[in-house]
Amino acid sequence: MQFKLAFVSAVLATLAVATPAPRTEPASSCSTGDLQCCNSVEAANSASAAAILSLLGIVVQDVTALVGLTCSPITVIGVGSNGCSAQAVCCDDNSHGGLISIGCVPVSL
Repeated sequence: MQFKLAFVSAVLATLAVATPAPRTEPASSCSTGDLQCCNSVEAANSASAAAILSLLGIVVQDVTALVGLTCSPITVIGVGSNGCSAQAVCCDDNSHGGLISIGCVPVSL
């Protein structure tokens, strides 16, 4: 019993250390797609993201990939302090009508 507890504790500690923290990139480093302003950014395996992905028939290989929900493009004119009042992100796949963007990285404007 003590071995199981020690093993589980060691595994959880390893996972906590191995889980990457979300990084924020400067907006100028966005080379994968257009800048997006999303109402929320979540892991693909979160309940709300998974429901939308399922309804659209989209399979995401990396379930921990960040996805943006309810997104709109940020134009060059819109970049600045008022460019996005929610979460600014740079996403790999913005082809789902703003409902969901896949492979997102938070950016600072």
